[in-house]
Amino acid sequence: MSAQTTPELLWYLPNFVETGHRGDTASAEEGYGTLDYQVGLAEAVEDAGWSGALLGTSWGRPDTFTVATALAARTTRFEPLIAIRPGFWRPANFATAAATLDQLSKGRVRVNIVSGQDDLAAYGDREDSREARYARTKEFMRLVRRLWTEESVTADGDHFRVAGSTVTPRPYALPGRPRPRLYFGGASPEAEAVAATEADVQLFWGEPLDGVGERIERLRGLERSLERDLAPLEFGLRITTLVRGTREEAWRDAEEKVRQMADSVGDREFRAGRAAVGQNRLLDLADRGEVLDECLYTAPGRYGGGGAGTTWLVGSADDVAGALKRYQDLGVTHFVLSDTPYRTEVDRVGKALIPRLRPGVTDALTGSNATSRT
Repeated sequence: MSAQTTPELLWYLPNFVETGHRGDTASAEEGYGTLDYQVGLAEAVEDAGWSGALLGTSWGRPDTFTVATALAARTTRFEPLIAIRPGFWRPANFATAAATLDQLSKGRVRVNIVSGQDDLAAYGDREDSREARYARTKEFMRLVRRLWTEESVTADGDHFRVAGSTVTPRPYALPGRPRPRLYFGGASPEAEAVAATEADVQLFWGEPLDGVGERIERLRGLERSLERDLAPLEFGLRITTLVRGTREEAWRDAEEKVRQMADSVGDREFRAGRAAVGQNRLLDLADRGEVLDECLYTAPGRYGGGGAGTTWLVGSADDVAGALKRYQDLGVTHFVLSDTPYRTEVDRVGKALIPRLRPGVTDALTGSNATSRT
């Protein structure tokens, strides 16, 4: 990867009714879960210099697209990375909704396609086998892209059909970005085949450098063998980053957080037979050691840390920025970072890492946003 490449830096916003997600200390009395509270988080994302934030999705939490629309309406630069499920949406409905929000927000929509397990029966979805889910996802992504860029689309697939379909309005075109980017995750062979042919950005969980490097090499090979007809696949990392003023302080706080997690769940490992392939890869890392690649902490996964909370990058700002730059050297150009409490860490981690990863960009962004709200 060229040293001149400027990475995309996004945060993560909790999209829940219940408090306490991953140790977050925000309370209902503070307005947690209300529109004003979520807007405050989105404004903090803007002020700290992040490009935007991921909003996750699953049945039983607020509708992600609705929340993203509200946040886009109350901010000026914030770009929501909207997680959606093909089993919840149909392609034409989603393509129209996303294109409309993209127009209204002047090109601020990003989309994260999620195909992992969910409470499918709760919303009437029956595609519970991995093979069927990823085959449907492939059709969904291809058809949404066609609907955003072509007129009078007709498609007769195994999962979706449209006839003479034209989306109005179109997505808001920006230089080098004619439509929203499609982010995607998954580590199974089925998922990687979809990523290699249909995704714009493949997101990885916090694996060590050798694991990420291996997957990038394999995905680039799949791009060639499966005859990808899009721009080259880009790569992203979704991970927790615990940053403090010194290395010693960071590790002290990280170990204390893990101790509290252990006290609450007991000393047992979380290895579910039905866990996603990518999640099981993370859980297996503990067998290699508690700390990998200098500052990748694997202990949280033993006590219930899931997804981006399974492994943490821990250290001073220079330690963690250095670790992220090593992922950049492998070809990772998108980072979705977080730590709790979300409200304080969005600013702390932003001030610590963004100037180190995007020199010359941060001051102009944060200065204009801070001024507009004073």
